[in-house]
Amino acid sequence: MNSEGRQLWKRLCPRATATTLYELAPGFFLTRGIRGLIIDLDNTLVAWGEDKISRRMREWVREIQAAGLKICILSNALEHRVRAVGENLGIPWVSRAVKPRKHPFRQALKILGTSPQETAVIGDQIFTDIWGGNRMRLYTIWTTPLSTEEFISTKAVRRLERLVVKKFRKKGIFQ
Repeated sequence: MNSEGRQLWKRLCPRATATTLYELAPGFFLTRGIRGLIIDLDNTLVAWGEDKISRRMREWVREIQAAGLKICILSNALEHRVRAVGENLGIPWVSRAVKPRKHPFRQALKILGTSPQETAVIGDQIFTDIWGGNRMRLYTIWTTPLSTEEFISTKAVRRLERLVVKKFRKKGIFQ
């Protein structure tokens, strides 16, 4: 593989993976010098299209905040849904982000008041959350989607994502 091919794979590869956010305790972030979290909405914080937040997710958010970590939601979704979840959890948000563009990640960093070196991005999509986070040199964490429900276009991209994940597993990057 030439250097351009290796560079592409590197751009898509998360630094860490987790089945759910609940696996990520405050100590995981603090030991890595991370003070701010940029978290995707759909299929990461809540199931796709939902604005109902589970009790367990509320507890996780409180635990993260109690440890002194800051959170900002970054989503491609429309503002009314992102705002509903953000206000319900008491955390700021950026909606209609058009990830993986850099601008919305910069907005989230400004809201958090953190630098890229001390910020993690967590999301369920390699081509939006992880690629965008890697473009900004954030600590990227890829999670398993909470639901199989999603936009038809996202379902199409998931096919390509499965090929990327298969390649990462073959290389021993993922289990």
